[in-house]
Amino acid sequence: MLAELSCYQLAVALPTSSGNFGLQANYSGNAGFNETSAGLAYARSLGQVDFGVQFNYYQVKIAGYGNASAVNFEAGGILHINEQFQTGVHVYNPTGAHVGKANEEQLPFVYSFGLGYDASEKFFIGAEIQKEEDQPVNANIGLQYAFEKKLFTRVGISSATASFYLGTGFLWNGFRIDVTASIHPTLGVTPGMLLVYNATAKN
Repeated sequence: MLAELSCYQLAVALPTSSGNFGLQANYSGNAGFNETSAGLAYARSLGQVDFGVQFNYYQVKIAGYGNASAVNFEAGGILHINEQFQTGVHVYNPTGAHVGKANEEQLPFVYSFGLGYDASEKFFIGAEIQKEEDQPVNANIGLQYAFEKKLFTRVGISSATASFYLGTGFLWNGFRIDVTASIHPTLGVTPGMLLVYNATAKN
């Protein structure tokens, strides 16, 4: 519930016969200090393996000090072991891109490994191990249960910040609407909302 910690994200995906293209934009912070980024992504299914790469433009702005920017990339892959079990890896900024003309600050190198299991059509469990440069290992674990095809709920935990999160959502005429909240031991409750529209959805 702090304005300084506000975060907004927008993503658009376009599937084609030559692969899938995506655009992503992020903004976090406030007028005094904020970070923005924009990314262009490409992904393709290679049968049992899905692979994607994204190129990003990152900018940080501090009131009274100006702004600095950098260009980097990230990549990831998912291996579908079978219809129920998937595993994947993701790396962010593996080349160690720096921010600003004088390269004063380096963006962190982050890599992660995850597992996902569809226990049934209604129940999914996922886990991720994430390591950010110069930071302790973070484990994320989440569960999602669908009461029916159009109504579901989920819960999870992030070990690095000892934060819990929960959410509920539903599908309606091609829209997915989620209401979420995370609970941090110091910062308290942070509400969130997710809105997804699938232009090809059919009811």
